[in-house]
Amino acid sequence: MAVRYSVIVPILNEEESVDVLYSKVAETLDAAGLPFELIFVDDGSTDASFSKLSDLAAADPRVVVLKFRKNYGQTAAMAAGIEYARGSVLVTMDGDLQNDPADIPMMVSKIDDGFDMVIGWRINRQDKWLSRKLPSMIANQLIGRITGLPVRDNGCSLKVYRANVIKRVPLYSDMHRFIPAMTLPVGARIAEVGVRHHARQFGESKYGLSRIFKVLLDLITIKTLLLFARRPMRRFTGLALSSAAAALLFAGPVLIGQGTAAAGSVMVYTSVSMLFGSLTLFLFLIGMVCSLIHRQIGPSDLYWQGGHSKSALPERE
Repeated sequence: MAVRYSVIVPILNEEESVDVLYSKVAETLDAAGLPFELIFVDDGSTDASFSKLSDLAAADPRVVVLKFRKNYGQTAAMAAGIEYARGSVLVTMDGDLQNDPADIPMMVSKIDDGFDMVIGWRINRQDKWLSRKLPSMIANQLIGRITGLPVRDNGCSLKVYRANVIKRVPLYSDMHRFIPAMTLPVGARIAEVGVRHHARQFGESKYGLSRIFKVLLDLITIKTLLLFARRPMRRFTGLALSSAAAALLFAGPVLIGQGTAAAGSVMVYTSVSMLFGSLTLFLFLIGMVCSLIHRQIGPSDLYWQGGHSKSALPERE
């Protein structure tokens, strides 16, 4: 049977959870009649996780195990699973049993309704308020204001995507939290649905308050990417012209004053002018490169078959 659904699960030291998670995913999707593959990505586990995953893969050909030589982070693990996946509909979820596989059939049905991405929203989140819930609330508000895409729960890993959309989204650093915003340039149609959330049964959380700083840095990067995602040559040209004007402004006193200016002043004005001149050239070159990359996105990434425009606004459930 052909695989339509690929379930991708990053794993880091979850030896007590993997067997239970496999059973729940298999039972749920088999009962719903959804042909699937289950891709576990071992993100450098130091416990018996890989051994248990290997046993599952040997017993069930639908299970695929990818292993990193060391810990690269959840985003890298998700990116590896997404790249390897064969299905046309991809599901991502955590490996700690806090996401409920029973929500998957409901979420994939939204893809059949015409959405490109379905985001899980943990209605009754079973986490500590101070160290997990409060930072998450602040981050969600901040991400919504800066990106212009209000999402209740960016941190929920339980999401469903069309493969031809998510495979075009660049993922690095800790940017798995910003996937909804990263799909804005391709006009993805997004639905947000309430999902279950369970308390962690085994092991310890891999996240702490230190992630706040990573989120802030990545948010700056995301805003920059979104700002230049469309018509990059026009935006970079504007910056380059501003830089060229600054170069001429500082070069003016040197050209007009010629030998009357002090040697020190001439050197300062000349250096600053050359700096802005170099920046002008750099911005033009970056604009040309980004413009070439932008042209690689074909019409199929921007429109439905039949030519109907996709909406970039989230649908709330």
